[in-house]
Amino acid sequence: MRPTPRKALAASALTLAALAAVSLPATPAAARPAAASTAGAASAPSAAPSAAGPAAAGPAAAACTPAQVVANGGFESGVSPWTQSATSVITSRTGQSAHGGAAFAWLDGVGGTHTDTLSQSVTIPSGCAAATLTFWLHIDTAETTSSTAYDRLTAKIGTTTLATYSNLDKNTGYVRKSFDVSAFAGQTVTLAFTGTEDSSLQSSFVLDDIALDTSGDTVPPADSTRTPAAPSYTVDLTANTAGTVWTGHESATFTNASSTPLSEVYLRLWDNYHGTCSAMPITVGNVTGGAAGALSVGCTALQITLAAPLAQGQSATIGFDLGITVPSGADRFGHDGAFSFIGNALPVLAVKDGAGWHLDPYTNNGESFYSLAADFRVTLDHPTSLLVPATGTSVDATGSSGRTVTTATASKVRDFAWAAGPFSKISGASATGTPINVYSVSGISSANAQSMLTTAKSAVDAHAARFGAYPYGELDAVIDNNFWFGGMEYPGFVLDLVSTTALTHEIAHQWWYGIVGDDEYNSPWLDESFTDYATDLAQGKTGSGCWSSVSWASSAEKITDSMAYWDAHSSRYSTVVYGYGKCALHDLRRLIGDTAMAKLLKDYATSHWYGVSTTAEFKAAAQAATTTDLTSFWTTHRIEG
Repeated sequence: MRPTPRKALAASALTLAALAAVSLPATPAAARPAAASTAGAASAPSAAPSAAGPAAAGPAAAACTPAQVVANGGFESGVSPWTQSATSVITSRTGQSAHGGAAFAWLDGVGGTHTDTLSQSVTIPSGCAAATLTFWLHIDTAETTSSTAYDRLTAKIGTTTLATYSNLDKNTGYVRKSFDVSAFAGQTVTLAFTGTEDSSLQSSFVLDDIALDTSGDTVPPADSTRTPAAPSYTVDLTANTAGTVWTGHESATFTNASSTPLSEVYLRLWDNYHGTCSAMPITVGNVTGGAAGALSVGCTALQITLAAPLAQGQSATIGFDLGITVPSGADRFGHDGAFSFIGNALPVLAVKDGAGWHLDPYTNNGESFYSLAADFRVTLDHPTSLLVPATGTSVDATGSSGRTVTTATASKVRDFAWAAGPFSKISGASATGTPINVYSVSGISSANAQSMLTTAKSAVDAHAARFGAYPYGELDAVIDNNFWFGGMEYPGFVLDLVSTTALTHEIAHQWWYGIVGDDEYNSPWLDESFTDYATDLAQGKTGSGCWSSVSWASSAEKITDSMAYWDAHSSRYSTVVYGYGKCALHDLRRLIGDTAMAKLLKDYATSHWYGVSTTAEFKAAAQAATTTDLTSFWTTHRIEG
């Protein structure tokens, strides 16, 4: 979210924080709001449980320093230290395109008997619980068969073949591949790719953004695995004629990734903050797959005791009837006249890790939202007169008389949001092909709508070039100049004012919060500071001299403070988290160099793609990117964790 100075928040934030504290009943220690965990396999994609469970009892192993050990994995720094079979393998020539940046590795594509190789020696440090190899692969081919693998690409580490791909695996874009290579910890091995073609018809194997990340102590302080993992939500809702009341059913399927049996889950009913416990905007009833317990945290958390405890790797499904009543107000959950904005209204699963359940209160000053990447299939039955932009890719079908059924599907997203109203819509596509839709409320001029479409096209491509290809299909921007908060981000869907800077910022959140997740309540700088830094880069701003004007309010004030601190010091939130945070990242860039900083952020995004970032992991990755000792840098810039 991009705060705007048009509304003072200090008094209201303090009052609301106090009310939330009063309404929070006593809970067991394991269910209390917890600080962000910095241990565990956070860099692994959240949809896949960590391969490493708790270690056997015994002497503590050497501490793990998370690191990315593949050098020049995006090929933007020339050839070294890769060994290639021909000078044409690492290239930026026409005919193929990069996943990000300009360069890539193109194996084969000759159309005759041919072999290309690409390799690099890597050292995987010991003492880490997880080592994950990832790369992005695009395959196109002139082969027409659907049954015979004529041309092949083999990926190996040491003498172990990780995978073999062929012309049968052709795809229209890049696909991310991931492998657990933890077994090679403490070894120096060769990472190698070999492409072979037969005597006719070309197949091109195109690689980019190769990374090998290590993370997690071998002996963590507790089972830090984030669970419930791999959530999948199916939702069917029907709207009233105004689009302000939605009723239907939701189900959630999930897996216990932890070695500790899972006997309960919590649903976050975030938008109950916007009502009272006696008049809740979000209602849940007729729960199946478990027993509903008490509401807590201002009625924004609902405990559900599962029908049977889940062992590690086991899955379960809960279901419930759902009611949503949108209050009046141009808010991220509210309606501005005929236009409804429905963010964070769908109940989602809270996260549990070694620190317990994360059940933090809602904050209106920033965000409290912390969820793992999930799949959503949401069906919205609504009057045809209302357009319904939504997270994901939408398909409309004719419903009953005067109604339309919009089905939106989204993969690996942390939240789902939509809007409903008689919007004016314009559409286009960015230079790299991302579809963009701008939905405007009445009162937004066509010139302003076109300006926002132009901004969105430019921003999505600028961010994608720096951090990795935009993965969510289309992008919807809903524009209303009455939003008091400036702008708000959801995966593939943003709310915003007519503002070039704010929209560029919200679109950057697609990477910093959407793709690279974080605990937004306990570590808000990990999305807001990074997003404002990305906004500066997209707009050609260098942040020159911005750190020289820093003035701390107290010794307790830090860039890495949680929303609990900022709700108590709301007038300082934007200044420190947005302003000082991005200045610190500009300073880091100046210290380690533009090229190293660009590589650091791109590699970091790749290694945390659909995962969760922590301050400790980013600091370790930054240290690994430079020979300069950053200890004093973190201290001076008040970045702790």
